[in-house]
Amino acid sequence: MTSSPRRTLSALALAVGLVAACSTPEAGIPQSMPLPTTAANVAAPTLSQELPVPPTSSSASQAPTSSSATPVKPPAAGKVVVLDPGHNGGNAANPAKINKQVPAGRGQMKACNTTGTATNAGYTEHEFTWDVSVRVRSALTAKGIQVVMTRPNDTGVGPCVDERAAIGNQANATAVVSIHADGSTSPGAHGFHIAYSAPPLNAAQGEPATKLAQTLRDVMASAGFATSTYIGTNGLSPRNDLGGLNLSERPAVLVECGNMRNPDEAAAFASPAGRQRYADAITAGIIKYLG
Repeated sequence: MTSSPRRTLSALALAVGLVAACSTPEAGIPQSMPLPTTAANVAAPTLSQELPVPPTSSSASQAPTSSSATPVKPPAAGKVVVLDPGHNGGNAANPAKINKQVPAGRGQMKACNTTGTATNAGYTEHEFTWDVSVRVRSALTAKGIQVVMTRPNDTGVGPCVDERAAIGNQANATAVVSIHADGSTSPGAHGFHIAYSAPPLNAAQGEPATKLAQTLRDVMASAGFATSTYIGTNGLSPRNDLGGLNLSERPAVLVECGNMRNPDEAAAFASPAGRQRYADAITAGIIKYLG
């Protein structure tokens, strides 16, 4: 969920300033609101548990028995993918840290982060993004792809938007994928969209980022996910206000998986099987981009 216009998290927590997305510039979409700096009255949202990362089978890396055979190169060997699960489980209880202003690119300053949004039943965005990101990480590492996460768990605070971008830059990432879900209250609003920095501020934000966005869009659409009915065009949304994208020196996109306030999509988000579908599609899109 992005940091432009307004949206709400839940009855217990006012939203804080977003990391890279989760409120949108379109009319009728609520923006996350900063928590009051004196608030100690907001309980931290329910935390999701980290899924274990299955170890890569040692047999998969054994050299062929034939002395004349050429060892098989692992898929995307040497390439690094940075996964950025939106928000964090400890954000709601730490308004002073989350409201801190940080650089967001293009001369902008924004709040460090936000709590994100939630379904009407209270399933939080930070839980969803963490769960899906861990599933994607597991699938990519099983393919021999190195994965770096911008946060190690779903119990911490932040990191701030500028720090998340720096992680991708320092890792020399081949692709940076930020995972979010939206919170529009517009009637019937549903579907996913992929945001990318535009106009580009460097070469990586040009053709590489556009290709990453289009590849993920195409693969998710082929997997049966509807493109957004209320943001962007044909599932793509060029943005100039998202710090995590503006500050990236690597090909970076932000995937808004859908609308947490839409009953059908909310049910999919809250379901392990539904989250696995999103993870499978995002994984397939990343692998296709890596080539």
